[in-house]
Amino acid sequence: MTTLITRSDTVTRDALAVLQPGFTGTSAPDWLLRSVGEGLSSVGLFGRNIASPEQLAALTAQLRAERDDVLVAIDEEGGDVTRLEVRGGSSFPGNLALGAVDDVALTRDVARELGRRLAACGVNLNWAPSADVNSDPGNPVIGVRSFGADPELVARHTAAYVEGLQASGVAACTKHFPGHGDTNVDSHHDMPRIDVGLDTLHARELVPFRAAIAAGSKSVMSAHILLPALDPTRPATLSPQILTGLLREELGYQGLIITDGMEMQAISATYGIERGSVLAIAAGADAICVGGGLADEETVLRLRDALVAAVRSGELPEERLADAAARVRSLATWTQQAREASGPGAEVQEGTAPGNENHETIGLVAARRAVTVTRAPGATPVTSAPYVAALTPVANIAVGDETPWGVAADLARLLPGTETGTFDAETGSAEAVLAAAGERRIVAVVRDEHRHPWMAAALDALLTARPDTVVVEMGVPQSTPRGALHVATHGAARVCGEAAAEAITGR
Repeated sequence: MTTLITRSDTVTRDALAVLQPGFTGTSAPDWLLRSVGEGLSSVGLFGRNIASPEQLAALTAQLRAERDDVLVAIDEEGGDVTRLEVRGGSSFPGNLALGAVDDVALTRDVARELGRRLAACGVNLNWAPSADVNSDPGNPVIGVRSFGADPELVARHTAAYVEGLQASGVAACTKHFPGHGDTNVDSHHDMPRIDVGLDTLHARELVPFRAAIAAGSKSVMSAHILLPALDPTRPATLSPQILTGLLREELGYQGLIITDGMEMQAISATYGIERGSVLAIAAGADAICVGGGLADEETVLRLRDALVAAVRSGELPEERLADAAARVRSLATWTQQAREASGPGAEVQEGTAPGNENHETIGLVAARRAVTVTRAPGATPVTSAPYVAALTPVANIAVGDETPWGVAADLARLLPGTETGTFDAETGSAEAVLAAAGERRIVAVVRDEHRHPWMAAALDALLTARPDTVVVEMGVPQSTPRGALHVATHGAARVCGEAAAEAITGR
């Protein structure tokens, strides 16, 4: 393989070392392998890169043939945000479900099993958990990805998740620092602003991050949010006051600081990814996450060259870039040692697939425990094939629209003949649902009803016409429970749908 830079060009190698790029396809392209050989220390994986556990294990082995200690990162929160099971839905409930159960041992066990599965496929850095306190119920991007709205609850489950994940040899990445919960803006699209004082910040947003640091979280991910109380001009990802002053100096964090995706509009539309990456490293970040939307060699070269140019011009101190690269390599060494310590038993076994008995059991057990059922007087389970009306909002980018969700498939297994239809803000009238359902009993499935007036209006009319309707809330259960049965799953993972179907049918 041809190496385009010399080993003595340490600035260029350090610039490559701090990047965490993505790519397209289910095998590593030549340009990516070449970059790993030239100094790239990390690669980010997304749903588009994963077809099966065996394929993923082969892909990570391909990367490690170039560099044995390469960091292979993934955004695998479980619950609504899954890359391992992007086409079928997660075998693990997400954070809100775990927070609703509030059993830290269960959270630790779920995270350990998820980490075991990642490690078996060669993944050693997980961009999880979300430590955001979901204090604004209208939050369009966090929601069920948070353990809840109580800082202490979020803190204890964040710590348990970090401990469980890292016990399996997979580095945790606690996010989104200093907290993305108190906003009704999605930073994938715009720059959120959190107008709270320092007292509130310390009493609420920072509580889970302190717990994660105490639990030994190997990395922390910054948020693209503006927090004027600390920095009135730059978002956290680009702010020395927040990354260096608050996280490093005040909170004493010494692990790796990773940015959220730099192609998100909060950064790319305001600073551009090249300028944003230079400012992030200068502010105290150590690794640049890019690749969810930009996944090509040109992006890597642009960012590498921007960092090198900033060092050459004196804008970015060479020692700051070197320190960032050293922190990346230090984490890579930890993951390598963890893999070696685990021995050959950590390798993926032929035939392993989503749904193996061990992780299916812990995930489904957790999902069942998270279900809350509210019954109206005289309400009965559904015993014959119903009509499932999925009232479906537009998915946020973090969750994506590739992953199926709902209860129809699971009800169809329990009650053959179940039929279903999908309704959105344009088609989701009660009249349309009633016409489609006919005489069948209706199961209306919603996601964050409280954030979607059209959804609430459709439910009002449905329940007036058909009081025996079952309502399944698979988002944040903020609205008052209603319906003959109201089933709150606290998330839309595949196992949450299975648990809901059991509750609906009285199994």
